Amino acid sequence: MAAPGGALNCEDFSMFQEVLKVMRTIDDRIVHGLNATVPTASFSGKVDATQTCKELYESLMEAHLSRDKAIKSCITETSAVVGQLREERAKDSDNLSIIKQLRKEQTKHFPTVKTHAV
Repeated sequence: MAAPGGALNCEDFSMFQEVLKVMRTIDDRIVHGLNATVPTASFSGKVDATQTCKELYESLMEAHLSRDKAIKSCITETSAVVGQLREERAKDSDNLSIIKQLRKEQTKHFPTVKTHAV
């Protein structure tokens, strides 16, 4: 699942959180997904439970990988910006603008990337 609009904005943390929230939709609706996947007794002959479970699993894994990639990408991007600002601060330690920018970048809070055992 890609970020809405195709691009992920790591600069705007609240927007980044919203994108992750949208990307979590499949996890948030897992009970519904399982109920829709596992057929009741009356539908057991009409639905291939193995195939639908496999498709649900693949959708979950794709969503987890997409989120993982998005989070790691923003961490990498932010780390690069912090590194650049540290270099600039080292060259001009009295520049308050650089110090403020560096502090702002260093205080961004990206969620911890967790792996899910399925």
